[in-house]
Amino acid sequence: MWEIKNDRPIYIQLADKIRQRIITGVYRPGDKLPSVRDLAQEAGVNPNTMQKALTELERSDLVYAQRTSGRFITEDAGRIQKMREDIALEQAQAFLNKMADLGFSRVEIVALMERAVAERG
Repeated sequence: MWEIKNDRPIYIQLADKIRQRIITGVYRPGDKLPSVRDLAQEAGVNPNTMQKALTELERSDLVYAQRTSGRFITEDAGRIQKMREDIALEQAQAFLNKMADLGFSRVEIVALMERAVAERG
């Protein structure tokens, strides 16, 4: 599902969503992506905006274009795993910053995380 908000440029949000689909295995290494028009229609955006998002993903080497065949997901599983870990680390850092802003110590944060993991099962 495509959820577009007004807090960031649309093409960045689209690139993030496709990136998420790549790192979670919705789009697998070597898979052909749907066409720009199909993705744009699915997301409810202008094809030019989707094109810009895909160009952004090409810059990060997660997606590559073959002139007449379309766009494909990289076959470099290591690159995908690194991207996954980088995103996870970014989220963890944001969480730790928020917890520190609330006045929690490192020991308290670890205890809360252990409790949350235990409750999750």
